[in-house]
Amino acid sequence: MALRSSLWYSGDDRNSYIHRAWMRRGLPREAFDGDRPHIAIANSASDLAPCNAHLDEVARGVMNGVWEAGGVPLNLPVVSLGETNVRPTAMLWRNLAAMAAEELLRANPIDGVVLLGGCDKTVPALLMAAASVDLPAIVVPGGPMLTGHFRGVPLGCGTDVWRLSEEVRAGTLSREAFLGSESSMIRSRGHCNTMGTASTMACMAEALGMTLPGTAGTPAPDSRLLERAHDSGRLAVELVRAGRRPSHVMTRGSFLNAIVTLAAIGGSTNAVVHLLAVAGRLGVELSLDDFDRTGSGVPLLADLQPAGRHLMDDLFRAGGLAAVLREVEDLLDPAAITVTGRPLVEHLAGAEIWDDSVIRRRADPLLPDAGIAVLRGNLAPDGAVIKPAAASPELLRHRGRAVVFDGVEDVHARLDSPDLDVDETSVLVLRGCGPRGYPGMPEVGNLPLPRRLLAKGVRDMVRVSDARMSGTAYGTVVLHASPEAAAGGPLSRVRTGDPIVLDVAARRLDVDVPEAELAARKPVTTGHARPSRGWERLYVDHVTQAHLGADLDFLTGSSGDAVGRESH
Repeated sequence: MALRSSLWYSGDDRNSYIHRAWMRRGLPREAFDGDRPHIAIANSASDLAPCNAHLDEVARGVMNGVWEAGGVPLNLPVVSLGETNVRPTAMLWRNLAAMAAEELLRANPIDGVVLLGGCDKTVPALLMAAASVDLPAIVVPGGPMLTGHFRGVPLGCGTDVWRLSEEVRAGTLSREAFLGSESSMIRSRGHCNTMGTASTMACMAEALGMTLPGTAGTPAPDSRLLERAHDSGRLAVELVRAGRRPSHVMTRGSFLNAIVTLAAIGGSTNAVVHLLAVAGRLGVELSLDDFDRTGSGVPLLADLQPAGRHLMDDLFRAGGLAAVLREVEDLLDPAAITVTGRPLVEHLAGAEIWDDSVIRRRADPLLPDAGIAVLRGNLAPDGAVIKPAAASPELLRHRGRAVVFDGVEDVHARLDSPDLDVDETSVLVLRGCGPRGYPGMPEVGNLPLPRRLLAKGVRDMVRVSDARMSGTAYGTVVLHASPEAAAGGPLSRVRTGDPIVLDVAARRLDVDVPEAELAARKPVTTGHARPSRGWERLYVDHVTQAHLGADLDFLTGSSGDAVGRESH
């Protein structure tokens, strides 16, 4: 087959001379003979994205595999987003990272790509880019860190930060003890060791068929990750020769498999937004309703924080994602293939559960119905989501008086005020934190509880917002209310004191106020972002709502045009 890179390198004219000559800095003459696929390694390694800092080592493993298979590996640094450091939120730049990676892949003389990501936004951004340019592609997730311990107790990265910080605010844990756990929280290279967004998206990539089966969840320090990286490099060359592209792998059936997987592992609500965005890039039909229909009735089998007890290296030793999926194999689309060209279900045949306290049997699930629940009503006509597996069962049907906050700064200013009229039955409502409002839809939906309620022993309340929350977080938290307040959604008309009614079983989220009265109220628009320039201006002007994936409106739908244009 004719390689795309030959458009740059073949021939004896001035342009091909320039392209070859400038690349002859270590590459041998035979690298340009037209028979060797050129494989980019889209590498999101960065010291400022600490969860991805080890990916240069992983990239070397990929390179060795590409050379062995007869290809030419080329390191391609891409935008790296560190969830813990980037302000105001890494989600503000997910679409920029995806757009930049897409254009780099389109502009350069490459035939295929290996996507290296770890922290939350890098894997979805790279999948979005690969979906848009539709060159042969494979994902190598960076893997979770090993479990750290403090005073003999394992620490769940992220989850225990939320838990311990609330105990400090409640007065049951000293600040000294809290800070003493800091050096134990992050034991090794890798991303969060809970089933947060990073681990979830690695599992989503595998469920979509975009990884070498068995790769997701391999701990970052485990030598088997480097083995998988090597094998993925070899497979990338085979993908080019077979002409197998992301659009062949990520079909509607693949996305439905990902939704089943999301429920079975108790994955992050952020996966909803990311999967919708990737599907939108491909033009695959996928909606919020698919998450409810397909995820409904799927049992929670992975007993992992924040929904359960264990951590990611426990999942790996207990049998890994394949062992989870084998238990729900009958719910998976048998025709959906992986980058190997074979159906996902064929790769589950030898999977075993080695520790059923970590991976539960189908007959003994942690929860019988663990899918993300999609709520609608007059507070979220286009939908909102809640993760029942991480919520308090007694709060899944609740009526309470709204206590409204306009943005994160308002929460900080008033949450612990003695004048705040709040009790444990109240519903905390946060608005102005959706895709356009903040902007970037920050992970603040699991807003902290008032200090005086924590002191009384309260550890959960119903919270409703147009924001996201960390996949490592927990609680009865309704997220992604759409349309958001900044887009004139109903949250902008809620007032403190309004009765909020949550009924997860009925899939309802409502404010019990007459429709005429609600419509007559003036929307609250204070605190909404109004950037005047740069990326934030472009983002606010073009970002879609959460139920559509919060992508840019002009980037949905795959162009599929990966042919580079000559500029000489």
